[in-house]
Amino acid sequence: MLLYEKKSLISCSIVLLYNIILPYKSIERENENAQRVLRPCEKKMKKQYFHAPEQKEETKHGEPYFPVQKYITRLSGEYPAVTTHWHEEAELTLIVKGKCHYQVDLVDYEVKEGDLLFVPPLFLHAISKGRCEEFISETYVFHLNFLGGNSTDICSTRYLVPIMNQEFAMPCLITGKHSVYASLRKVFDQITSLCDENVDGYELALKALLLRAIFLLLQYSKKITKKEKEQHSEKLKSVLDYIGEHYAEPISIAELAKVCYFSEYHFMRFFKKHMNMTCVEYMNNFRLEKAVELFEQAHLSILEVSMSVGFRNLSYFHRAFKKKYGMTPLTFINKLKNTVQ
Repeated sequence: MLLYEKKSLISCSIVLLYNIILPYKSIERENENAQRVLRPCEKKMKKQYFHAPEQKEETKHGEPYFPVQKYITRLSGEYPAVTTHWHEEAELTLIVKGKCHYQVDLVDYEVKEGDLLFVPPLFLHAISKGRCEEFISETYVFHLNFLGGNSTDICSTRYLVPIMNQEFAMPCLITGKHSVYASLRKVFDQITSLCDENVDGYELALKALLLRAIFLLLQYSKKITKKEKEQHSEKLKSVLDYIGEHYAEPISIAELAKVCYFSEYHFMRFFKKHMNMTCVEYMNNFRLEKAVELFEQAHLSILEVSMSVGFRNLSYFHRAFKKKYGMTPLTFINKLKNTVQ
């Protein structure tokens, strides 16, 4: 899927495909596990590499007293996408290299090198690589509580809480032609420089810069009311959560249609329209990502992994795995062993 590099400023569980973890001041270790791993908060941040996430992230991005993390996302032919997911934190991203397709709150965006993206809290979002050979982005994931979203002052009640409640329509894609681009890019570059420096009080400066970013985006935002699109987003979240909770069990289309109160026919059209794949394709991809997680974390047989992630037919599991990753499960396991050695 991709390679995310996490620089813990210490801040939805993320399924990692062929994960590599590299702390800021430690030796490189490849394929450590298949989920975002939170480290104790340190004054000097750490880095972490990993691959594609799943839909609802249960893991918090950092500690309650410092809910911020940095990620480097890499998409390539081997890991071409970040699965649709959502979380309570906001994201501010710079496209460092290449082009890709972003989907934020069911809206499609074509992004390129130099573009900035803002993903508000609770928004569904996904990434898929374009025709470029490699795609790289730098992302800061932060909870608005870090900026005072859980306080009772005017900044919280008038701006931060409404943002968390999706009451503002904020710009998601900020290209070089946007009026706010130059100012927001300057803030982003300052955040990057700050996080690379080992200085006392950088948390204070980081908080100020993130507040500055929110301020700039609010100048191009407007209050909104709940619309049909947002209702669709909530229905999709419910379906994705259900799959995340029951993927190890047989799941029928009828079950998923019932979750969002649709007929089976309407549900299949609804899912395909907003996810750009069929429900069966999504469940297979999700289960395969979970299989990779188990291969990396546990010493289980291929049959045990297949059954654990919801594939009841071993032959079908082999075919699906090879189609997605270009290798058989056995080849993947051997590759993991060679990497560890």
